Amino acid sequence: MAVRVGVLGATGAVGQRLIQLLDPHPDFEIAALTASDSSAGKSYRQAAKWRVEGPIPDDVAETTVSATDPDEVPDDVDLLFSSLPSSVGSEVEPAFCEAGYVMSSNSSNARMADDVPLVIPEVNADHLDLLEVQRDERGWDGAMVKNPNCSTITFVPTLAALADYGLEKVHVATLQAVSGAGYDGVSSMEIIDNAIPYIGSEEDKLETESRKLLGEFDGAELSHDGVEVAASCNRIPTIDGHLENVWVETDEDLSPEDAADAMASYPSLELRSSPDQLIHVFDEPDRPQPRLDRSLGDGMAVAAGGLRESSFGLQYNCLAHNTIRGAAGASVLNGELLLENGYL
Repeated sequence: MAVRVGVLGATGAVGQRLIQLLDPHPDFEIAALTASDSSAGKSYRQAAKWRVEGPIPDDVAETTVSATDPDEVPDDVDLLFSSLPSSVGSEVEPAFCEAGYVMSSNSSNARMADDVPLVIPEVNADHLDLLEVQRDERGWDGAMVKNPNCSTITFVPTLAALADYGLEKVHVATLQAVSGAGYDGVSSMEIIDNAIPYIGSEEDKLETESRKLLGEFDGAELSHDGVEVAASCNRIPTIDGHLENVWVETDEDLSPEDAADAMASYPSLELRSSPDQLIHVFDEPDRPQPRLDRSLGDGMAVAAGGLRESSFGLQYNCLAHNTIRGAAGASVLNGELLLENGYL
């Protein structure tokens, strides 16, 4: 029997992608959609400016959108996926958890809270057990797990693959697609024939979230990894797919060949949305590229290439689809992890 799920913030860019991924999912059944008060009471077809490829799923199109309030969501919904703006999520998400709902959230609020697991299942699935600490400390019957920022999730799997060599310092420069800013985030006049070398708060997210993801959980407390991370974030005129240039300094000698082997052999999981191969490594120096490689593994894989030695250490490029692996797909994957681990 499928788990009944709801989507908070269902009309936005990530909300639409969540619906696209959840509608055919054999383990989940969409039972509730919420949005702003201006959309409440309308059919989803009326409320959403649908911009994801393909039509709105027929069994979702006529679903009535409700307000984003725990009293408006049916009690028999077992799992909520949140794509709310962080300013809304910081107020609303705890109220849902207090009301007993379990939540897999893409929103940035509370990602760095000590008792909130920030999870990439292939990297740190064991951090999910931090939910027991969360419930004890907050007195919740529900629970909240977060997936990281779309740019963080692109390079952290490659770092995890290299962790045995002793990560010391990481520099990363991102070339981020416009879809990462949402449908109304960057105007065409700003981005066409241009690049914007600043994305508000993005650099801090890469620098802090990566250390939490690579940290260790001892059953009671989570300690962050000691690697030093410095980031520079840039918006470029690609539609989907965040490309990142990474420099890594390690304790042990690390050749490009060893790094390529470590990345290519890094294990995936048997969760339904996890790709067969998590990291695809290209030999070509000009790969990966957003247009060519963002859809690897149905958009859930990470691509790496251009591995070479530099005066700083190992240098390489990596890429992931920012609205699938970096957002909606990551939330769905965490939902599958919650289901597998008996939290639903």
